[in-house]
Amino acid sequence: ETALQHCSWPLILHFIMFSTSSKKKGEAGCCVMMTHQFPSLSPEQKKELSDIAQRIVAPGKGILAADESTGTMGKRLQKINVENNEENRRYFRDLLFSSDPLISNCVGGVIFFHETLYQKSDSGKLFPQVIKDQGIVVGIKVDKGTAGLNGTDGETTTQGLDGLSERCAQYKKDGCDFAKWRCVLKISDSCPSALAIAENANVLARYASICQQNGLVPIVEPEILPDGDHDLLRCQYVTEKVLAAVYKALSDHHVYLEGTLLKPNMVTAGHSCTKKFTPQEVGMATVTALRRTVPASVPGICFLSGGQSEEEASCNLNAINQVPLHRPWKLTFSYGRALQASALAAWQGKAANKAAAQKAFCTRAKINGLAAKGEYKPSGSADQASVQSLYTASYVY
Repeated sequence: ETALQHCSWPLILHFIMFSTSSKKKGEAGCCVMMTHQFPSLSPEQKKELSDIAQRIVAPGKGILAADESTGTMGKRLQKINVENNEENRRYFRDLLFSSDPLISNCVGGVIFFHETLYQKSDSGKLFPQVIKDQGIVVGIKVDKGTAGLNGTDGETTTQGLDGLSERCAQYKKDGCDFAKWRCVLKISDSCPSALAIAENANVLARYASICQQNGLVPIVEPEILPDGDHDLLRCQYVTEKVLAAVYKALSDHHVYLEGTLLKPNMVTAGHSCTKKFTPQEVGMATVTALRRTVPASVPGICFLSGGQSEEEASCNLNAINQVPLHRPWKLTFSYGRALQASALAAWQGKAANKAAAQKAFCTRAKINGLAAKGEYKPSGSADQASVQSLYTASYVY
């Protein structure tokens, strides 16, 4: 009786129904233990996580995803005929990080790759300090890539939980305040399977819990690839099913949602779909899917660009922020390719082009800052680099 006084009415009713239905002739009713969360984060830890998340997605701010692996960065450099060595990777990252200090008005966070975290700028200062001096939050990619799920049609899970707590603790000491972990799902006649959805949701929740224990805000990234010929409605349906599973898992793992960020795909048709959809249609489908699945306690949703051109990613983000529906979260960007393509094209690996590359990067960052507030007005005169498709089939970082 004393225990029941502390339960909500739905739980009391459930208790009564279970006790009644469990009785057999001559037996007493069974007593069921209710779920209970043991304290995992102190009020101080929760406040720190919440404050970090809010800083990253302050109005008009998004994330620069500069966490490409060595191999992926090599593919970017190859397109402009630049050798993939540590110095060239360092130089390009320095070019981005040391551009106009006013970039902090539209970039709230930068995601680093492990190598980059310990490199220095031309001035001799460690990159994390360069970023922090601009008032921008430092983040780190912590997953170890994908691995196949046996018995599925080429579906995957993400590796890296082993040793994650120790890595997070070290990254926190080295200046990081948030982390990123990418899971990948795909749409086909047989995908995503129930196994892939459940496995990836659980892995993301476990990662998020470990991050928070170590003072890092977890970016939860369940990316549904744009590969395929599916239409907008199919992508919306799958996105809703995936996000619903992710937030169920986050709840099961007692993750503090106010201290998290979500990095999902926008709801778009498959890259091979013959029907084209407007930014307004993409915006409505995306916001509808999010309203059905993402709790209002999540501070921000930072979209990945998913192979869209720079201009397409900006226009779709702008349309998302103009949808005439209540949107309780900040809706902003976490772009890699869609923030760097024009800068890479302008740089071409030549020191003489550094200023032009920095200008291209700043211009695109400012455009996305406006789009994150629904205030971007396309001029119709976008340059060639910004409208070029950045799609790569089965994209990996």
